[in-house]
Amino acid sequence: MKTSTEHALAKVPEVTLGFWLIKIAATTLGETGGDAVSMSMNLGYLVGTAIFAAIFLAAVVAQVKAKDFHPFLYWTTIIATTTVGTTLADFADRSLGIGYAGGSSLLLALLLGSLFVWHRTLGSVSVSTVSSPKAEAFYWLTIMFSQTLGTALGDWTADTAGLGYTGAAVVFGGLLALVVAAYYWTSVSRTLLFWAAFILTRPLGAVVGDFLDKPVSAGGLALSRYSASAALLTFIVVAILLFRQRAARTAH
Repeated sequence: MKTSTEHALAKVPEVTLGFWLIKIAATTLGETGGDAVSMSMNLGYLVGTAIFAAIFLAAVVAQVKAKDFHPFLYWTTIIATTTVGTTLADFADRSLGIGYAGGSSLLLALLLGSLFVWHRTLGSVSVSTVSSPKAEAFYWLTIMFSQTLGTALGDWTADTAGLGYTGAAVVFGGLLALVVAAYYWTSVSRTLLFWAAFILTRPLGAVVGDFLDKPVSAGGLALSRYSASAALLTFIVVAILLFRQRAARTAH
């Protein structure tokens, strides 16, 4: 029989510095890994999306069925959302021809719609409430939309806005710094700040990933997508082991 303490734990990790470091690395891996499959393997955005969508669905099912929080399963699911987000955003922006502005607008509407329905259905979008299958379903759907939106925003800022990868990284890094400042020095809703930071880490990871593997002529370092992805995955595994991942406590 489970104890009251076990009942008071969510199936997502505590939001700590280690959480954000792993999250940024995971979003960067999503960009390099997604590009490796769709571009380096020449499978295209649609096939790449199908592959990563299957992995994402399998990971979410495993995550929902799990009785407790498991760090490696959780971060595998996060990585799956970032890779499917990369290929899906690229497919919408480029293959469908709606452009970065159109793709970003559509994905923002889907993200806000997911948060709205989640709040109307369960009364809160706080991660401290993610302890039931229904809450988990909303959580992962919202994360998938946020990761896809982040890819489109990163590409839009770096390419269409002409800021380049480093310029875009400075912009999103600066916005994240503002969120951190708001966390420490204002009384703004912690739930709002969490989702703002969660969304902003994705375009930051997207432009950093592009900076690593895009050609020098395009402003990148022209590193191998495979080696960059392997290095990022190694960092994530080591970080999970070093930064103890504990389950967040549920709200009462």
